[in-house]
Amino acid sequence: MKKLLLFAALLAVHAPSFSQSYAPGRVNPKMKVATTVPLYAYTFNLQDVTIADGPFKTAMEADSRYLLLIEPDRLLADFREHSGLKAKGARYGGWESSGLAGHTLGHYLSACALQYAATGDKRFLDKVNYIVKELGECQQSRKTGYVGAIPGEDTVWSQVAAGKIRSRGFDLNGGWSPWYTVHKIMAGLLDAYLYCDNKEALAIEKKMADWTGKTINHLPDSLIQKMLLCEYGGMNEVLVNTYAITADKKYLDLSYKFHDARILDSLAAQLDVLPGKHSNTQIPKVIGCIRRYELTGKKKDSVIAGFFWNTVTTHHSYAPGGNSNYEYLGAPDKLNDYLTDNTMETCNTYNMLKLTRHLFELHPDAHLMDFYERALNNHILASQNHQDGMMCYFVPLRMGTRKEFSDSFNTFTCCVGSGMENHVKYGESIYFEGADGSLYVNLFIPSRLQWHQKNAVIEQSADGDKVELTVNIKTPAIFPLRIRKPRWVQSGMLLTVNGKEQPLTPGADGYISISRKWNNGDKVAFTLPKSIYSEAMPDNPGRIAFFYGPTILAGIVGDKEPEGIPVLVSADKNAADWIKKDDNKMVFHTSKVGLPNDITLIPFNAVQKEYYSVYWDAFSPEGWATQQEKYAADKKRQQQIEASTVDMLRVGEMQPERDHNFTGDKTNTGEDHNRKWRVAEEDGYLSFTMKTDPAAVNSLLCTYWGMDNRYRKFDILVDGVKVATEDLNKYKESKFYELVYPIPAELTKGKKQVTITMKGAPHNSAGPVYGTIRMMKE
Repeated sequence: MKKLLLFAALLAVHAPSFSQSYAPGRVNPKMKVATTVPLYAYTFNLQDVTIADGPFKTAMEADSRYLLLIEPDRLLADFREHSGLKAKGARYGGWESSGLAGHTLGHYLSACALQYAATGDKRFLDKVNYIVKELGECQQSRKTGYVGAIPGEDTVWSQVAAGKIRSRGFDLNGGWSPWYTVHKIMAGLLDAYLYCDNKEALAIEKKMADWTGKTINHLPDSLIQKMLLCEYGGMNEVLVNTYAITADKKYLDLSYKFHDARILDSLAAQLDVLPGKHSNTQIPKVIGCIRRYELTGKKKDSVIAGFFWNTVTTHHSYAPGGNSNYEYLGAPDKLNDYLTDNTMETCNTYNMLKLTRHLFELHPDAHLMDFYERALNNHILASQNHQDGMMCYFVPLRMGTRKEFSDSFNTFTCCVGSGMENHVKYGESIYFEGADGSLYVNLFIPSRLQWHQKNAVIEQSADGDKVELTVNIKTPAIFPLRIRKPRWVQSGMLLTVNGKEQPLTPGADGYISISRKWNNGDKVAFTLPKSIYSEAMPDNPGRIAFFYGPTILAGIVGDKEPEGIPVLVSADKNAADWIKKDDNKMVFHTSKVGLPNDITLIPFNAVQKEYYSVYWDAFSPEGWATQQEKYAADKKRQQQIEASTVDMLRVGEMQPERDHNFTGDKTNTGEDHNRKWRVAEEDGYLSFTMKTDPAAVNSLLCTYWGMDNRYRKFDILVDGVKVATEDLNKYKESKFYELVYPIPAELTKGKKQVTITMKGAPHNSAGPVYGTIRMMKE
């Protein structure tokens, strides 16, 4: 009797909820427009999957605690004030007090709706309902259908509606990516409707969609395309979903207004136009395309999504599964020189996983879930501080770096917003339901699935290399069970049903299928042997990362910034021969290959505040001998620089700058890449004095960091005379560039010191200049 009561309890859940932005389920009564193309796998409702104890549950609980700390009234402050209402709380800091104000509310609304769906915790439902009510008041007060919190938004939108378009990467008529924020709010409202059955949320969202149509429907395509030069999030996706929910074709038609022909038509022609493009500007566009394909069957949208996914995951992604450096994609298969503190923007992977789910429903295949597992385990899980739930904007891969986590109330970057969602929806892709009634087991995460279609509960547990599935089913049923064979399992996989060994031949889709009549209490056990293996940079076989099964490892290099990173020297290229695992712990050690010392490695997703490296330079003994010669040459060059130095200024340090009479306007300083920097912001300048050798020809040596795409053109003047113009956008690699500027002899003749000025061109900054500025003689 106790077992029957437990089984009944497992099947008893709160009201059904459905996801608007991820992938369709088998049955969704709220979607009035059905898919027109065949789906071969369906997502389960988030409420149907419960995460069991383990690192994913730890991350989910940390995120949940953080969500409960957030005060909705503070996120709503600008929405109310911009609607002519009195704010009920003080606005938060960070991006919520700047140009992207309002985007966090949309993510927060989605995250709370997701957490309610996953847990049934009424505290999150109450937050969703309160926010929706408040947004309804704001919309009623405005009387236009629009709700927002963007600085200067009324001017921005009136100019857009009038066809006065000024647009570039993140600027639309002086607004910071305003459509991006509109999308987040609309998406959050749809989630409130679909997950929490809040009908007012749908009404508010529809009015925002109608306002969108009134704002742009009359504009010619030439102006629309100009407008789309500015990041616009997933406006096409949210409008397509509005069409699916309402069956009103005007929203489908409106989604085509947000079709960036410059990018998307090139992808449709299977041209990789991504190098130099902002990564997360593109991914939401592509999600919108694949969702539209599901509803219309137009092949072009499918080609765009498939080609984009293959291109990014195959040619533009780092070993942990993330992509981009300084938010931008580089040349295909060129990653070696792009390891910085600004790799792997977390929003990108948030969106790549959404795209992967859509593609899996259309064509279930293990290689899609191989990527999903890699990115989820090694980027998303690694992007959170598991104690307090704070998130990483970038997950850095510079050798010897550490993670920088957000602040609870004063950051609110885009990746804090998507991060709020990331860690409360871990259950969404562990299982999929096949169109033939099968069950796909995609991810090996301890969990419980309530499978209403079969009146069954599937429980997954894991212990080391062993995974076990237990079938709890009231009435025996015949269905195929499909278990992904991970690409990281090389040999030794074992599969049994009730202790009887099963064949291990994966199908063309990469899944091992077991079809039988399943009875209550049946147990499927499988062993997935994990081993150490390495993966090299595509453009440098000597720079490698280490995996243990699906998990990428990071080497801990100290609790403070290291002066150097160990290299690995071995004639044996098989890392499993010289990396050993501690018994019963996820701790690993290299043995007699590290110089100057061996290294200790742990899962990257467990690293918190330590300094670490994910990539390592590995040499054969012969290669190391050659490398030492290069080190010697670099050392000799540095000695020559030291010997010719007349004066040097360490930027960003108080006393050295005082000693050099430093002045400036609109200046700022900080530290990146283990060096201090100094910059003069837009239309500012830097000025300082430097000693010279009056009897010699002098030159100025300055150091800059490449891959800087943010308007860094400036003049360098000596005693008011321009000697050079620099444009840092020319330097495309993520490394330090040491540049020497010759000074005409007549400017220093007879002088013991000169004044150096760095002044930005109009609407440009000067610098940043890093480390030490040197005056040198020939």
